[in-house]
Amino acid sequence: MKTLAARRRSPIALLVLLLLGLTMTGTAYAVFQPKAAPGTSATTVSAEDIEEGRQLFLANCASCHGTNAEGNAPAGPSLVGVGAAAVDFQVGTGRMPLAAPGVQAPANRDQVNFTSEEITQMAAYVDSLGPGPAVPDAQWLDLEGADIANGGKLFRTNCAMCHNSAGTGGALTRGKYAPTLMGVEPVHIYEAMLTGPQSMPVFNDDNLTPQEKEDVIAFIVDMDQGGTAYGGHQMGSIGPAGDTLFIWTIGIGLLIAAAVWLGRKAA
Repeated sequence: MKTLAARRRSPIALLVLLLLGLTMTGTAYAVFQPKAAPGTSATTVSAEDIEEGRQLFLANCASCHGTNAEGNAPAGPSLVGVGAAAVDFQVGTGRMPLAAPGVQAPANRDQVNFTSEEITQMAAYVDSLGPGPAVPDAQWLDLEGADIANGGKLFRTNCAMCHNSAGTGGALTRGKYAPTLMGVEPVHIYEAMLTGPQSMPVFNDDNLTPQEKEDVIAFIVDMDQGGTAYGGHQMGSIGPAGDTLFIWTIGIGLLIAAAVWLGRKAA
């Protein structure tokens, strides 16, 4: 017993305990680490693709986000853990690389500077730095069997207050804005819901399931393709604001005219 007690007091015992603790922590993390969310799948890439992505990142992104994507405040945030979906959205919509500093990165789909393969490689490199949302699986983007009516209900509950009920965007505070959803690729709409870019909240799969996200996308695509005028009577496709302006202008005009006519008759 005295020998055991002496060994417990040995400095080496502390090192052994630390080693055991680190080993157990690492094992537990490997077993219980978060899996990819249902409905998403990481793009299958090779080590060569990741290295190509790193070279593209160093040439085009490192000046703002740091050589190891650790961030470079205030120029750019850390990208560790943002996942492949965030990179695919930001670069695929032309928001990044950022053309000029501003309160919000505007979409510029006509000026995407990279091929789809290069975007995949950069996304794979960033994804290799830390786990994050993956690019959505194709089964949630084909819109087959999607429930447009349910998508409309979910859109009005979660999205219309910023993007307006017609999906054409709207103003936010301090110069920010919710962009139009017309003409946006389904994959980028899904990725925006998954990653919450800029002022947008994150709708993970606990908030909206992959099927519900597909329903929302189907509703937006239906509006974009000239379906039912869900936001009102096609008055500029700006939602109820157009109807309100029309009713206010015509209605108030009629009321004034009626008041003048009644006043003249009374005189």
